[in-house]
Amino acid sequence: MEIHQKNISTPLGEMIACAADQGICLLEFTDRKNIEKQLKSLSKVLNGEIVEKEHHHFVQLENELKEYFEGKRNHFEVPLLITGTEFQEKVWQLLREIPMGEIRTYKQQSEILGNPKAIRAVGTANGINKIAILIPCHRVIGSNGELVGYAGGIWRKQKLLELEKAILF
Repeated sequence: MEIHQKNISTPLGEMIACAADQGICLLEFTDRKNIEKQLKSLSKVLNGEIVEKEHHHFVQLENELKEYFEGKRNHFEVPLLITGTEFQEKVWQLLREIPMGEIRTYKQQSEILGNPKAIRAVGTANGINKIAILIPCHRVIGSNGELVGYAGGIWRKQKLLELEKAILF
């Protein structure tokens, strides 16, 4: 399997995107810590080689990201190829259900999953989400209201939350 890779410019910095025929399988800021580990993991899980190459999903992704950053889009329709354990996929699906402009705590997420003691596991799953923005892990904050745990940088998490509030009002 070929996994296509492309860099995409956004107002918050350069991002790296990967796609397979089924959908976008990675979207991360290029300065994210452990990005190389994410790419190796993706290659291994999909049993494919990552190559710099255009893909038709990138056109839709770039258009939707552009509209999002312009405040004209409040949900994404580009297909995703999500790779993780059953638990991780449940956590990531739950993230996609958080309405734009809203936030939840890790504790709230674990309670919704039916396991109130799984706060750390939920945080870990958030942290290894490979599809930033589209799977909005930036909408989850600490129980004390602090912006914590965003591999793309807390400053980006703040900017994304501010953008999303502005889109709604």
